[in-house]
Amino acid sequence: MDRINFLSFFLLCLTSVASGNKANKHKPWIETEYQGIVMENDNTVLLNPPLFALDKDAPLHYAGEICGFRVHNGPSGSGTVQFEAVVLDRSTGEGLVRSKEPLDCESQREHSFTIQAYDCGEGPDGVNSKKSHKATVHVRVNDVNEFSPVFVERRYEASVPEGRLFDRIVRVEALDADCSPQYSQICFYDIITPNVPFAIDNDGNIKNTEPLDSKRQRVHTFWVTAFDCGKNRAQADAQVVVTVKPSCKPGWMGWTKRVEYTPGSGSIPLFPSLHLETCEETVWNIQATVELQTGHIGKGCDRDSYSDRSVRRLCGAVRGEVDLLPPPSPAANWTAALPTLPSSDSSLVFSFNGSNHVAVVPDSVVSALSGDHFTLQLWMRRGGANIQPSTTQTRGNRKEEETIVCSTVRNDDSFSHYSLSVHGCRLSLFYWPDVSAARPVKFLWKLEQVCDSEWHHLSLSVQFPSVTLYVDGVTFDPALIHDNGAIPNPAPRQRMFIGACWEPEEKQKEILNNTIPEGKDSVKYVGGYHGLLSGVTVRPGSVEPHSVVECLYACREGLDFGDLETLGSGMKVHVNPSQSVLVLEGDDIESFNRAVQQVTYRNSLRFATPGVRPLKLTTSLRCFNEESCLSLKQLEGYLVVLQPDAPQISLSGVGPHLARPAPEFEGPRGVPLFPELRIVCSLSHAVNTAAQGMEGGALMSDAVAHTLDGCEVQPLGEELNPEREELLVDMDVVRERGLEIINTTAYIAITGAESISVYEDVLRSVRYRLAKGSARFERRFRLSCSEMNGRYTSNELTLEVNFLHSLDSLYHPSHLLASQQQFLHPSHHAGELSGHTLPNPHRNSVVPGAATVIIMVCVGFLVVMVILGVFRIRSIHRRGEGSRGGAKEGSSQWDDSALTIIVNPMESYESRMGISADTEGEGEEDEEVADSPDDASDDQRIIIKKEGRDGNARRY
Repeated sequence: MDRINFLSFFLLCLTSVASGNKANKHKPWIETEYQGIVMENDNTVLLNPPLFALDKDAPLHYAGEICGFRVHNGPSGSGTVQFEAVVLDRSTGEGLVRSKEPLDCESQREHSFTIQAYDCGEGPDGVNSKKSHKATVHVRVNDVNEFSPVFVERRYEASVPEGRLFDRIVRVEALDADCSPQYSQICFYDIITPNVPFAIDNDGNIKNTEPLDSKRQRVHTFWVTAFDCGKNRAQADAQVVVTVKPSCKPGWMGWTKRVEYTPGSGSIPLFPSLHLETCEETVWNIQATVELQTGHIGKGCDRDSYSDRSVRRLCGAVRGEVDLLPPPSPAANWTAALPTLPSSDSSLVFSFNGSNHVAVVPDSVVSALSGDHFTLQLWMRRGGANIQPSTTQTRGNRKEEETIVCSTVRNDDSFSHYSLSVHGCRLSLFYWPDVSAARPVKFLWKLEQVCDSEWHHLSLSVQFPSVTLYVDGVTFDPALIHDNGAIPNPAPRQRMFIGACWEPEEKQKEILNNTIPEGKDSVKYVGGYHGLLSGVTVRPGSVEPHSVVECLYACREGLDFGDLETLGSGMKVHVNPSQSVLVLEGDDIESFNRAVQQVTYRNSLRFATPGVRPLKLTTSLRCFNEESCLSLKQLEGYLVVLQPDAPQISLSGVGPHLARPAPEFEGPRGVPLFPELRIVCSLSHAVNTAAQGMEGGALMSDAVAHTLDGCEVQPLGEELNPEREELLVDMDVVRERGLEIINTTAYIAITGAESISVYEDVLRSVRYRLAKGSARFERRFRLSCSEMNGRYTSNELTLEVNFLHSLDSLYHPSHLLASQQQFLHPSHHAGELSGHTLPNPHRNSVVPGAATVIIMVCVGFLVVMVILGVFRIRSIHRRGEGSRGGAKEGSSQWDDSALTIIVNPMESYESRMGISADTEGEGEEDEEVADSPDDASDDQRIIIKKEGRDGNARRY
């Protein structure tokens, strides 16, 4: 029985288990995709379709019920953080999706995640619960109009010409931070200032409703606001300023007629505010030419103001040039008949009239110019000032070649010939390496510099068959090189002409005084040059490097462009070699205006030549409609280079007195005059003292490194006597530095551009030497220096040389030695001689100084000596009258048996120095000497002693 009951219970349990598994047979079911909407100010998501989870196990308890929803990460990975799903009704499976925190449409407008439903299982503990598939939920955050429009700019400015209506003057713009098109778009703008002649459309474009008049109101100011499509008004209104310009006149605006340049300021813009106004005319090409006129400054522009020889040395040019047009002198008389013109620099300018002005270089000069390697250099100006055309020149022969240099030189056993000529705007070099064998070659250059009637420098370097031409330091290649074919050979004779060339030998006539008389002899020369020449030199040997030629003759001033990197697209800039003309070309007005404002003037000279440089601006416009294209007139102005701060050249460290024993001057090397000379160059400039609370102005001097080009030592009074005295200079130092020296009896001049330290060394070596027995009491010299061809000069330093004579060379008894020692105090230093240089004073010299001159001489002793002398004279006179009774010898003879007066030979020196020397005691007693530089007593020393009756008074 018990066994039957156990089986029955076991079967019942199996039946219960089987029936339980069948109770939750199905998984919940939801839609595969949901679309949701949520407002920014709400957290409940409205889904489409609504969220319902179905289970086929319904209506079974637990198995047919939905216990919950689970949210999984979506594509953005943030779904589970921001959203959750809850069950509203377990029996129906209705659910709700909501956000856990407020959503912001502006930061993220759409969200995506997945959701899954699960049932309650088979009991309250959720055993055997089943899950549905995962459905995708897309939630869009709807915008709320929480932001107001904001203007991009708080102030808008525009300018329009008067008398016209414009579709748009200026456009204002506002932005809204809302995320939806409904609330982020600006629906309309509004002008809130009443009674203004302007209107605004929904896009923010402002136009005028009536023509504007600049005379009635020049500036219009009003306020505008904006509204978004949610009717929110802008947080802050915007201000609009419209400036009414007078009637538009096409042309350049902002032109300044006068431009000032301060020397030493580098480059300055010439037109910083210049811009072109075309009055809305469509222009497709603009070309502007800026011209700087510097023809009146020296030889065409601002160059170094030193002499040509000094500039050559500063630039490192090779020496050895031969001057073909030297200043007229007895040694160089072939230029005496040529007329000259004044020049702003130190060079000499010769005038040639194309007919009878010819210079014939002597054979002695030509013989040093042989060889086919040479450099010919010259300054040239075609036409020139105050030159009239030749009377023999007619319209038909004006185009003939004008010969500048014509030369035939000997080269060992052969002759070579060359001639440099101009023809129109062409320069030609006719070169014949061997007149007896080779064929001639002609080199041609087409140059505008040849025919512009301005000064230009030509440097022709011939290293046959290579020929290089430099014009103002710029290289030019020949435009044509050709063989001249059959040309009559020049006669094998050495000669050179400047300003013309000779005719063939059979037509030659005798030359009279290097000129051609008018009339029948005018055919003697052919190809006469008409213009000005200066600095014509030839240097045989190797040619000059390009860097040297550019340094020698390139302009130090000119036009330039500020920054080529800022040049806009389509813009072109061209500057001519002399930098006197700059051309700008472009097609965009704004880029062109920016380019014009970058045109600069530069001058690299510290002491630029002051004066006026005329300026011209010529503009050419090309339009699509050529008939109505604008035409702009030429603008003229001027650049003023101000006076530079003059340098102060200060000479110091010398004198004003130099005292030495006479034997030192008579030595083989003499005595240096300026052993401690110091030269300082400084620039003074104004200082603004107002900022420092001071009244008036002040000057401040800054020492600068500089270059001198000449110093002169000149004896004052009579000139040097070459038989008795001379000035010596260390010629090794002069030659080593490449300086030149002129040593005459009237002056000694040292010239050449060199640094201050070099001139100090040379001048410190200047010595003064005397012949034996030629010493005087004094000699005065004056020293001065200059730079830039005397444009700036130094102070004049005057030195007085005093010769100290020794008493050993004079006759006197031995008992005067004790008195003589009163003049000498070897223990004192030479520095006590105020204002003089006296190293190593001679032991037996009479030295007129505070250390060696007798200071305290008793005034009473002098008075007694004078009275004694007067009494002695009167007694002699009375005795002579009584004894002889009218004898001539007895009445007129000076009896000096008891009186001798010795006068200090430095009396003039001591009187100028204000040093007095007095003695105390009488007879042959020794005197005590004390220094008293402030005493101002008699500057003579009187010593009384007795000699024989035949002795005479001596004055030293």
